[in-house]
Amino acid sequence: MAPGAPTLLLLLLLSLSSVLPCAASCPAACRCYSATVECGALQLHVIPPGIPPGTQTLFLQDNCIAHLEPGVLTPLASLRHLYLHNNSLHALEPGAFRAQSRLLELALTSNGLRGLRVGAFAGLAQLRVLYLAGNQLVQLLDFTFLHLQVRDLSSKAPFPDDLLSLLQRLQELHLQENSIELLEDQALAGLSSLALLDLSRNQLGTISQEALQPLASLQVLRLTENPWRCDCALHWLGAWIKEGGQRLLSSRDRKIMCAEPPRLALQSLLDVSGSSLICIPPSVHVEPLEVTANLGEDLRVACQASGYPQPLVTWRKVAQPREGPPPAQAQPEGGVPVPGGSGASDTGSGMLFLTNITLAHAGKYECEASNAGGAARVPFQLLVNLSRQQQLAPAPPPAAGPISHEPLPEAGSMAFRALGLAMQTVIAAAIALLALTALLLATMICRRRRRRKKAPGPPGEGALFVNDYSEGPYTFAQLEELRDERGHEMFVIDRSKPLFAESPAETTEGTEPGPAQGLPLQPPAAYEIHC
Repeated sequence: MAPGAPTLLLLLLLSLSSVLPCAASCPAACRCYSATVECGALQLHVIPPGIPPGTQTLFLQDNCIAHLEPGVLTPLASLRHLYLHNNSLHALEPGAFRAQSRLLELALTSNGLRGLRVGAFAGLAQLRVLYLAGNQLVQLLDFTFLHLQVRDLSSKAPFPDDLLSLLQRLQELHLQENSIELLEDQALAGLSSLALLDLSRNQLGTISQEALQPLASLQVLRLTENPWRCDCALHWLGAWIKEGGQRLLSSRDRKIMCAEPPRLALQSLLDVSGSSLICIPPSVHVEPLEVTANLGEDLRVACQASGYPQPLVTWRKVAQPREGPPPAQAQPEGGVPVPGGSGASDTGSGMLFLTNITLAHAGKYECEASNAGGAARVPFQLLVNLSRQQQLAPAPPPAAGPISHEPLPEAGSMAFRALGLAMQTVIAAAIALLALTALLLATMICRRRRRRKKAPGPPGEGALFVNDYSEGPYTFAQLEELRDERGHEMFVIDRSKPLFAESPAETTEGTEPGPAQGLPLQPPAAYEIHC
């Protein structure tokens, strides 16, 4: 063997060991290399166990992972690159990446994420690139990325002299192709090292200057393909781009197109003069301005607001200068109650909705409408009728005396709902008893009428009588109108002589019917008239 051959053979084996899979400690169906594990496109629903603890790069893309179990990534403290794109993660639990303090790149693209909880990225102290594109994010709330830091800001230990060690190290944040329509002023707080921010292809209508102020190291900004509302709130953006922001935008990224108002639609923000970016201050209308309500009732008061852009409407209870009952709760229609002092927001028309009014609800309220053009407020006064309180108090036992004839409250009225359960039951039972009594009376009356119709009349009633006028009646008065049992009209001449014989049922027993019974022989002049 040539000199140096063992050394070359050893180097070859070492190089092959870094490429060939490590079948000894590799999860099933995955491919493992020296510091890389590939488990992509395997229809996995969970992160497979058995991943080597020293893994630095983990590919889990194109699977069906819907949830990161707590602690599942804890053994992988050496991870530097984690690819979880094209999975089914709809939410990230706080602290899911707490053990990945060395992670540099995290890909969560196209997962269907609907929101980012506070603390979702806690522990990612050295993260450089974060991919969140292609999800379903609608809003970014204040301090969403504040946990992307080297140390815990909640720690009471003194800060070191090197302030740069306290700053976040995130350099790229990809948020394109979401549905973001709200970016709060402090949503990007702490991202002082961020160099690239991609917010293109979202639903942003406006963005505040305060939202971009923390980005001291920003070099690339992408805002295209958003439905921008070109009003006074975007005046700063156009001026900022023209003054010095062009260095952050490529030639394509400078095409920030207006979607509204209609007169500026499809125009570039950079081509619109500042005088055309206008806002209409809001105006507020509340009717009536004062309402008196009874205890236990519900109340709705509408606050109509107009302006451009559409104002944000907020109801709040004005704090009382003196100590008193706790503030009332105001809420928009169909919303969640908000404690007094904070407002419940709605756009265009805000509804103050108070349920089961008590004395604590009485006082002054304020409807405020605000937009980029200013704010407007209208006061509202609520008075509570104390007379209802006396009715709700337990009454003493009734004494001997005149009985009150006050009408009972209707079952659907506010006063009825304010009564106690026992009183409601008594009233309902009384109403049911009255209805039953009326039904029985109506039934008895109908039965009596039927009996009267079926009862036989006096003898001769209903029989036809004739007279022997040989030449017919001489006057109309000699004709008499009758009705048979079926209601048919009949005219007879004389009721003193029957035309038909008595009914066979009325003949005496033992008498055999003879030929003379039935129609008696009458003079030829006898006749009958039917009409």
